[in-house]
Amino acid sequence: MKQSQLFTKTRKEAPAGEQSKNAQLLIRAGYIFKEMAGIYSYLPLGLRVLKNIENIIREEMNAVGWVEMQTSTLQNKDTREKTNRRSDEIVDTWFKTELKSWWQLGLSFTNEEAFAHILTDYVSSYKDLPIYLYDFKNIFRNEARAKSGIMRGREFYWKALYSFSKDEAQHQEFYEKMKIAYQNVFTRVGLGDQTFLTFASGGTFSEFSHEFQTLADIWEDTIYLDEVKKIAINKEVFNDEVLYKLGLDKSKLVEKKAVEVWNIFTLADKFSKPLKLTYKDENGADQDVFMGSYGIGISRLLGVIVELLSDGKGIILPDSIAPFKVHLLSLGTDEVVLTETQKIYQELESLWIEVLRDDRDFRAGEKFADSDLIGIPYRILVSPKTLESGKLELKNRKTGEVKMIEFGELRNTFI
Repeated sequence: MKQSQLFTKTRKEAPAGEQSKNAQLLIRAGYIFKEMAGIYSYLPLGLRVLKNIENIIREEMNAVGWVEMQTSTLQNKDTREKTNRRSDEIVDTWFKTELKSWWQLGLSFTNEEAFAHILTDYVSSYKDLPIYLYDFKNIFRNEARAKSGIMRGREFYWKALYSFSKDEAQHQEFYEKMKIAYQNVFTRVGLGDQTFLTFASGGTFSEFSHEFQTLADIWEDTIYLDEVKKIAINKEVFNDEVLYKLGLDKSKLVEKKAVEVWNIFTLADKFSKPLKLTYKDENGADQDVFMGSYGIGISRLLGVIVELLSDGKGIILPDSIAPFKVHLLSLGTDEVVLTETQKIYQELESLWIEVLRDDRDFRAGEKFADSDLIGIPYRILVSPKTLESGKLELKNRKTGEVKMIEFGELRNTFI
C-alpha cells in the first residue's frame, strides 16, 4: 500500500485529556480515533493490527478444536432475567435499549446466556457433547469511569469462548488444553516472556479461576510470582490455603505489578441450569451441561502490547501483528530514486511481503520520525546516497540496527 492512500496523518502531540500511554501513541500514529471517553474507532492501520491478533487467536483456537460462529449484539431481556443478570443490582454495566414496539433489549456485554440459549435447540444427548464455540465481536460496558485508553473502554473488541461438556472431568481435560493455547497466543504477539498463568478469584462465577497476567510496573494488579515454576497468585486470593493447594514455597514468591490480559472460569451449571440446557446421559437421566468460559479482549491486548513495546520515538510492533512488515521510504524526487523504489516495492509484493511505501513528498526528518512512531518492524531506505553505494539501507525498528544490503538479498532477508 502507498502511504498517500491513507487518509490519516501522524500527530506530534496526543489530544488534550488523553492520559494513557497506549491511546496517546495509537492516536498520534494514526491507528485509532477517539470518539469520546472510552470509545475509539479503529483506523486502517489499527484495524490491520486487530485483524492480525484475531487471526493468531483463531489459529490457536481452531488447533484445539473450537468452532467459530457469531452471536447477536442485541440480547433478549427474557434470557437475561432467567439468570438474574438483567437487574442493575446484579449487573450495572449492561447498556439497555428497546425496540419501537417497546420490547426491551440489551447490548451484548458478555455471552454466557447467548451461547447457552442457542444450544438448548441443539443439545439433547450425551452424544452431542462436548461442544466448543467462540466468536469475535464488539462488546459494550456501561463503565462509570472509562480509563486506560483502549485497555478499558465502553466499547471494545473481544473473543469469547464457551465450552459445553457432559461433566467436570470432560471439562477439566479441555480446560488444561486452553492454558497451553493461550500461552501460545501471548508468545506469538510478543508478550510470552512477560505473561504468567495466575491463580485468581472466580468473581461471580466460582470461588477461584485462572488468568494470565502481564508484568508492568504501572498497572493495577498485584501478583506473587514463582519465577522458577512460572506461575503466580493474584493478591486478592493470596493466603496460606491457596499456597498449600498449589504447593508453592511462600519464601520464593516475588511481588510484581501486572495487568490481566485473559481469564478462564469454570461455570459448571450456573448458566445451564436456569436456561434449562440439559442432556440425557447414558442411563437416560437428565443432566445439566457443564460449562466453561474463556475470554480475551483483543483491543485490550493491543493496548497492553503498545504500553510495553514502545520507546521515546513511538510504537514497536512485532512482525506477527504489525500492519505491515516493511516500511519503504524514498528521499527526494529524483527519477532514478523513484524508479528504484518502485522496483523494490514490486519485488516485496511479489514475495507476499506486506509493505507500506512512503510516497509522500516530505522531508527526510519527517519521514524518519513518522516511521519510528508507526513502528513497522523494518524500514528500507532508498536515496541518492544508497543508490551510489549500490545497496539498500535496512533498519530494524526494535533493535535500531542499521545495515546495508544488496537488492538480491530481499528474499533471504524477509522469507
